[in-house]
Amino acid sequence: MEKIVKFYNSLTRQKEEILPENKEFIKMYSCGPTVYSYPHIGNFRAYLFMDNIRRTLKYCGYKLEGVMNITDVGHLTSDADEGEDKMVVASQREHKSPWEIAKFYTDIFMRDAKRLNIDLPEHIVPATSVIKEMINFVQGLIDKGFAYVTSKGVYFEIAKFKNYGRLSGMNIEEKLAGARIEVDDEKRSPYDFVLWVKAPKEHIMQWDSPWGKGYPGWHIECSVIGDKYFGDSIDIHTGGIDHKPVHHENEIAQSDAYYGKQVVKHWMHLEFLQIDSGKMGKSLGNTYTLDDLEKQGFAPEVFRYFYFMAHYSKQQNFTKDAMEGAKNSLKSLKNLVREHEKGVAKVDTAKYEKEFVEAIADDLNMPNALAVVIKMLKEERSKDVYNAFNKFNQVLGFKIEEEIPDEIKELAKERWQEKKNKNFAKADEIRNLILEKGYEVKDTREGFEINKI
Repeated sequence: MEKIVKFYNSLTRQKEEILPENKEFIKMYSCGPTVYSYPHIGNFRAYLFMDNIRRTLKYCGYKLEGVMNITDVGHLTSDADEGEDKMVVASQREHKSPWEIAKFYTDIFMRDAKRLNIDLPEHIVPATSVIKEMINFVQGLIDKGFAYVTSKGVYFEIAKFKNYGRLSGMNIEEKLAGARIEVDDEKRSPYDFVLWVKAPKEHIMQWDSPWGKGYPGWHIECSVIGDKYFGDSIDIHTGGIDHKPVHHENEIAQSDAYYGKQVVKHWMHLEFLQIDSGKMGKSLGNTYTLDDLEKQGFAPEVFRYFYFMAHYSKQQNFTKDAMEGAKNSLKSLKNLVREHEKGVAKVDTAKYEKEFVEAIADDLNMPNALAVVIKMLKEERSKDVYNAFNKFNQVLGFKIEEEIPDEIKELAKERWQEKKNKNFAKADEIRNLILEKGYEVKDTREGFEINKI
């Protein structure tokens, strides 16, 4: 049975119940990565946000159909239709073709998403796979009078779309002041945005179109991919707060103009991740990848726990101390869960489930949800608690039972044999080696157990 779920809608600026248009499933679109460089933890906070929404909706009884784009063409180095395509810049930097760049960084993204146990959408769609559909969509906007052609490309005419700025609350004059857009004499308005770019002959990513060889602008791919899978109705659209004033505002204009109706019902945006109370960015040189975290002693799952420590609508401050806290808390949580597995006490966990659902269904209040879980785990050791946690873990997504590598298992057996032979110095030496590899061995009545640190 479906439970009432209320999420904050950036468009209406209030919490609203999720009521899918299609009674069978919720249609959810998430803005995906631009695959030109290594994804960092700020990027992955957005995909943990997406994962959190998906898992919560499923837990509350909803079926889900999700779509995420992969931007492998069209994302210019400036949101203001200036600069080169980011894929071309990466291609020149690494002396590889854009397609090699896209495959390499897409594979890295998918690998890291798996390490974070992210529940990915059912459909993951590269922009380059829908070029034909983009051309048809742009032609449709021209035919409907919302777009026009210049010597440089095809542009959307903002003045023709009366609701432009509704999502961000920004009026046209503010957009102009904030975007630093160069004046183009051919554009009917300096803040009209590009749908299709006419490429010079030497450009390494281009396709035939009715307007000559070229490539798509960044914003059009999300409208087109959404249209391909969901048509004129999307229940939830997610993305970072940085997408709100430009990318998502333009996406609304394109999609709503094309269909003559509001396409996306519910917009959800994630706030920024800060680094040591400051802005994070590749240009600032202060981004961290999951590999960087592991070198500092933090497994990807620790970052997952860290994400739950703040509400998605608030800026979250990444510090080493905060990650140490998350690491210790996660270790304590896992130890408590394991202790409950063989517990014999009887505990009524219904009240905890009620509180847990109230928290997650109230705009993803994960700090409260986590507090409920910790409070429950402090109960007298009980299999009931263990079973309840495993149910809640459908949302949390932690891996309680660690997969111990064969190498560690063999070392632990060797240590145990040395102990039985009273070679305690050698046993301690092996134990220290196991610790260096990130695991610890604890002696038990039955023998020993191995845990990841």
